[in-house]
Amino acid sequence: MLRESESKVRQAMEEVFGDDKKRINHALRVTGYAFELLKKENGEREIVLCAALLHDIGISVSEKKYGSSSGHYQEKEGPPLARKILKRLSYDSGMIEEICGIVGNHHSPGKVNSINFKILYDADWLVNLPDETKGDKKKLEKMIDKVFLTQTGKELAKDIYLRDGKGIIAVDMK
Repeated sequence: MLRESESKVRQAMEEVFGDDKKRINHALRVTGYAFELLKKENGEREIVLCAALLHDIGISVSEKKYGSSSGHYQEKEGPPLARKILKRLSYDSGMIEEICGIVGNHHSPGKVNSINFKILYDADWLVNLPDETKGDKKKLEKMIDKVFLTQTGKELAKDIYLRDGKGIIAVDMK
């Protein structure tokens, strides 16, 4: 369950995406996986969940401005929108900078090396992995070993995609 401040960030994200249910659902799924990862990884809950809710916030601007939803455009356009939302919701400057740093690098591992970044990065991959592997088990195994930054993310990916084969788990944000 999201706390009140996190719920306000969710509402702001939904306002930005409007009727785009695909993008809203993606952000919520990433947030759900981030919540699961936080149970074993020592990240800062509010930073991670806010970054998860806002990680793709720049995608619509990227599409309008560049005709592309490419990750590097999202990383460029996302932080100004995230910063505006977080300032409006009275987040402190330190949290804003960390969240925007994650949003601004969420497709670029290694630029930010915090556990908060790693949790968001892995949560995003947990959602995106099927699209990247197209059901190819060998490719899936290699990707899991290669892309995940936390052991918890790697194990969760194996549980979801290799052991069960279901691809999606229900997450409870309590």
